[in-house]
Amino acid sequence: MVSTLDGAAQHDGHSHPISCPADMRIFGTLRALADVVLVGAETVRQEGYRPARARAEFAAAREAAGQGPAPAIAIVTAALDLDFSLPLFTSPLVPTVLLTGTDAPAERVRAAERAGARVIVAGEGRRVEPARAVHALAGLGYTRQLTEGGPRLLGQLVAADVLDEMCLTLAPMLAAGDAQRIAGGPSVAVPHRFELLSLLEEDGFLFGRYRRPGKPLR
Repeated sequence: MVSTLDGAAQHDGHSHPISCPADMRIFGTLRALADVVLVGAETVRQEGYRPARARAEFAAAREAAGQGPAPAIAIVTAALDLDFSLPLFTSPLVPTVLLTGTDAPAERVRAAERAGARVIVAGEGRRVEPARAVHALAGLGYTRQLTEGGPRLLGQLVAADVLDEMCLTLAPMLAAGDAQRIAGGPSVAVPHRFELLSLLEEDGFLFGRYRRPGKPLR
């Protein structure tokens, strides 16, 4: 995730204006090492998500880890209100996964499956349960999971206590306004304490990697 000095996770609805080339390199590396990228439906719509691509420089590492050529994209969506004609569904290297609830509209489920997506029930009613979604993906063999937000989804993962690491870019910018923080939604009873693993700097941007105490490195 990326945040300005005053806590904004985006500007004009997008994260790109507060990013930088080094942040995008880290973003690409994390993607290249993941089994699956977990993201909320609203972020998919706002950021114009496309399928993850195979990258030659990571091919050997992925093969050695028993991974496919590129990570899958997994979208948390209760209503499946997505455009199934987009490349994310029509031309991914790995079928896109949709995580939804038991009351997802049946016609949208059929449309998603016709487009080649894999629909997984991970919640009751019109709600996706974060812990259930994480375990469902692990059941598909996707144990190295990378979430790219948005803030609402990240907040739900934090509240459900299923977040093991955080890679955070702090941009030397002030945005003001009413932009969301990197995590929103329900609060936790006691703040979760993470430990700092590394801190790098380039052009005034800080790149931190944090881990849940006691969690082994991967």
